[in-house]
Amino acid sequence: MNIRNPKSKMEASCISYKETGFFSPTVIDYIENRADLQPFYGYRPDMDGFAQLLKSKKVVADREILHRVLSKQYLHNQQEDNSKFKIQNSKLVADKIELLKLDNTYTITTGHQLNIFAGPLYFLYKIATAIKLAQQLKAAHSDKNFVPVYWMASEDHDFAEINYTNIGGKKVHWWYEASGATGRINPDTMRQALNQYKGVLGMEGHASEVAEIVETAYTRFDKLADATRYLVDALFGEYGLVIIDADDHEFKKQFAPIMEQDIINQNSFKNISATNEELHKLGVHIQVNPREINFFYLQDSLRERVVFEQDSYQVMNTEIRFTKAELKAEIAAYPERFSPNVVMRPLYQECILPNIAYIGGGAEVVYWLELKSNFDFYKVDFPILILRNSGLVLKKEQAAKVRHMDLNAADLFKKDDELKTNWIKKHSNHNLSLEGEWREMSALFEKIKLRSYKIDPTLSPSASAVQARLKHAIDNLEKKLIKAEKRNYAVRLEQLSVVKAELFPKDSLQERTENFGLMYVKWGQTFIDELIRHFEPLDFEFTVLTEE
Repeated sequence: MNIRNPKSKMEASCISYKETGFFSPTVIDYIENRADLQPFYGYRPDMDGFAQLLKSKKVVADREILHRVLSKQYLHNQQEDNSKFKIQNSKLVADKIELLKLDNTYTITTGHQLNIFAGPLYFLYKIATAIKLAQQLKAAHSDKNFVPVYWMASEDHDFAEINYTNIGGKKVHWWYEASGATGRINPDTMRQALNQYKGVLGMEGHASEVAEIVETAYTRFDKLADATRYLVDALFGEYGLVIIDADDHEFKKQFAPIMEQDIINQNSFKNISATNEELHKLGVHIQVNPREINFFYLQDSLRERVVFEQDSYQVMNTEIRFTKAELKAEIAAYPERFSPNVVMRPLYQECILPNIAYIGGGAEVVYWLELKSNFDFYKVDFPILILRNSGLVLKKEQAAKVRHMDLNAADLFKKDDELKTNWIKKHSNHNLSLEGEWREMSALFEKIKLRSYKIDPTLSPSASAVQARLKHAIDNLEKKLIKAEKRNYAVRLEQLSVVKAELFPKDSLQERTENFGLMYVKWGQTFIDELIRHFEPLDFEFTVLTEE
């Protein structure tokens, strides 16, 4: 396992996120330090920001509980797995868990759902970003320790969002009727999906390594959370990544006072609603809206919203209900039965981890901006928000095609029609632009308008109208010239379309669709190495990785 192929190296080039056209205006504004967004987060996502936060950071997490629960979770994985594989690099991960007991240790956290087979590539990109940032912070602050953490969204119940992956143009689907928290689902019904996935991997390169990892993960464990921990650890354990499952009694017990207060007083609803109004005024598209009560009631095969109706706290779609006194007693005795929703999960995270940074995608960064007032209310430090690294991976043959078409990295992100038009204008033997001719015509029309005005001032608008109609006709003629030339280059443009479709499936970013499997088959663990080597978490640029 963890075999390297030293010959398979990649070179990186970067372009700005704005230039890609795939990121929201708010994300770009955050990266570019838009002044009126500053009240909605703490420190800037740069080394100066981290230095300032580290001077003032107040850790509310109980480090002894964190160490104890994490140690128990990893030990459980080792006991459950009776195959020849154990949790990879358990000594290194164990050392990181030990460090969490020290007051000078902090976490760099990213989170994601339990997508089968690690879902789309950005699942891995999030984790690689966390690992690289932890390394860079250690280099900058040698007297402190920084532990990269993957927070498993094990309490999430959106099974339809995680029960498939796309690999090599094929959709691998886990057909199963699930309910409750996804982390508690037994993956024993995954055999069909597992066989299909392994079939796509084939037999070449590092296929057997990937196949063995996923086979072990989904056949040796009786919970999807434990299976996911094994899979992610097999890929990232050697970098000291610590994986946490917050679906735990002791963790929830720490959070119980906030649970009780928030459910009864609806503080998060008030705080976040007020923030959303302010963000809306700034033109920010609101990602999530709070509910009056932002918790679910959680049991095996059950995760339903808690609502306050008819003077009692009711669990939707069940007969379960509590008076205020009964609710307090239930939280005190069984805090693990209360699960935070999307707006309270970040606060829960910061209460049980000594965390200083959260790494998320564009939509996550925006919705975290909605939350700071709630953190302030509960006197919990707000982490520094880091937009995860994004990447586009080009295999050697794809890179050769791109070079042959005389394209660069930025060209690839243009819309298909714009890309073709620009290519035609650049490579045609004919001058397809009528811009020069139009400048000459415009100069002529200025003379006509001046002469018309001298004869009769009311004729000048008529001349302008004729000029506008002619401009429209010239523009249409230029489009026809380009269209005709595209027919002359039909074969080359079709090749361009094929390359574009390979790299941007369904006109979306590769990282949002394609699974890591075939890339691991080609490069093995070197693929993970190269992600971490080339990603620069604080540069905020899109990374294009090309096989040398």
